[in-house]
Amino acid sequence: MATVLIDSFGRKAVDLRVSLTDRCNLRCTYCMPEEGLQWLAKPQLLTDDEIVRLVRIAVTGLGVTEVRFTGGEPLLRPGLVSVVERCAALEPRPELSLTTNGIGLARTAAALADAGLDRVNVSLDTLDPAVFRTLTRRDRHRDVLDGLAAAEKAGLTPVKVNSVLMRGVNDHEAPDLLAHCLEQGYELRFIEQMPLDAQHGWDRSSMVTAEEILERLSARFTLTPEPGALRGAAPAERWTVDGGPGTVGVIASVTRPFCRACDRTRLTADGQVRTCLFAREETDLRGALRGGGSDAEIAELWRAAMWGKKAGAGIDDPGFLQPDRPMSAIGG
Repeated sequence: MATVLIDSFGRKAVDLRVSLTDRCNLRCTYCMPEEGLQWLAKPQLLTDDEIVRLVRIAVTGLGVTEVRFTGGEPLLRPGLVSVVERCAALEPRPELSLTTNGIGLARTAAALADAGLDRVNVSLDTLDPAVFRTLTRRDRHRDVLDGLAAAEKAGLTPVKVNSVLMRGVNDHEAPDLLAHCLEQGYELRFIEQMPLDAQHGWDRSSMVTAEEILERLSARFTLTPEPGALRGAAPAERWTVDGGPGTVGVIASVTRPFCRACDRTRLTADGQVRTCLFAREETDLRGALRGGGSDAEIAELWRAAMWGKKAGAGIDDPGFLQPDRPMSAIGG
């Protein structure tokens, strides 16, 4: 019996993304409407014990080596620190990271580091508090900056910053964002806006592309492709800035997809396995958990799901359909 998550194209999934909640305390315009969404009811969510059990099955029986906790906003999960601590105690120990909007990170960074979290990715799309209010519909810009500083202080490094540029809103800030991250010692990653908004209003023609981002950055900085840095399964292409040591990355999921080397498997907050961010199919592990399924039976369900993973996301296919679930419900 295979002890890895492998698909029919030979790709092995060693990176597990675990959504802890679909709820969020921001209302980013490229993600959800101002009034929010219909959140999952508590009985639908995996319990802390169920999350840890599934992570244990993935790590000890299916070859997963990296676990990323996502949301929604994972800091809204009451048992987050305990979940991290229990996953850090697994053998073999997985690398543990967290993707967050940074709100609340200032008061939790130290506890998360003590629990065993290795690093964080924090979303920051602008350095302007007014633009932040426009983008997120919330006045929490200072909280994000404080959260970043707390993560650095707690040793959750390298602290990575994720930025999405919106045309006519914050796309002019690309060089300033990079200068700020270089000054603070953060690793910046620009991400092309993806068709994962709840409103289904994504328009490829208005998306700021990787090529445009690099053009804007190159007007102020000298960018050199990282020597010997093969992208492999890493989503970001990286460049050294002004001779180093600082770097910048661009995740071009739309214009330069990396499906051929994808090594991810995804678990939603309600216990569904997704083989791809853009998948329209899911496999229910929560039902198996609550129906008394053994670890071996759950692992076999997971393996079968991953074996059926498609060759690519299909964004360029004429028949591409955006998944029903938005990013906040899938997990980053």
